Amino acid sequence: MNERFLGRCLVIAPHPDDEVLGCGGTMARAAAVGCEVHVAVVTRGQAPAFSEDLINTVRAEARAAHAHLGVLETHWLDLPAAQLAETPHARLNAALADLVRKVRPDTLLIPFVGDMHLDHQLIFLSSLVASRPHQAEYPRRILAYETVSETNWNAPYVTAGFVPNVFIGIEETLERKLEAAALFRSQVRPFPHERSLETLRALAVVRGTAMHLAAAEAFVLIRDVM
Repeated sequence: MNERFLGRCLVIAPHPDDEVLGCGGTMARAAAVGCEVHVAVVTRGQAPAFSEDLINTVRAEARAAHAHLGVLETHWLDLPAAQLAETPHARLNAALADLVRKVRPDTLLIPFVGDMHLDHQLIFLSSLVASRPHQAEYPRRILAYETVSETNWNAPYVTAGFVPNVFIGIEETLERKLEAAALFRSQVRPFPHERSLETLRALAVVRGTAMHLAAAEAFVLIRDVM
């Protein structure tokens, strides 16, 4: 695959680190060949569930991880984390629509609709609303990524299952992805937890060898207009 085919990329992350877990290797690969890579972190932790110290720590970790991957700009939307179901859906739609108009991405990378976390599901839906093709400009390509501990913990046969049909090789950027994930010191967990570096490496190898690649990230293609 020619990375430049992705064009300008916008990665929608429900929470800080989802983007690195799901497509950090793809982000690094695109940035390495000169593609603009933007990340939108949709939510912000709210007291009393999240302390201000933890919120600031995670944001600093995200900035460091994004810089390591070559992200051009991080956009903080600051909607309430784990409270999107109680937030007017029009507010989420408008926030993402404004961002899509501002960034004008060619490729949109979004969480998968079948993820267990309701924030992920709602952001998937609002991302599609923000990207409707009746606009003068809209993302021509939309890919849904998988997030360990969310995508794989849904209820197969009851909710949508993640069956990837796009595989992006990350042999050259897997280590950079793992280094970026390690920068989320407050979030990474020891093996065999799913959010461990060993798990991320194993998933990349499994996704890669399915396509005779050393390592890959897997996606579900939602739309591709040629």
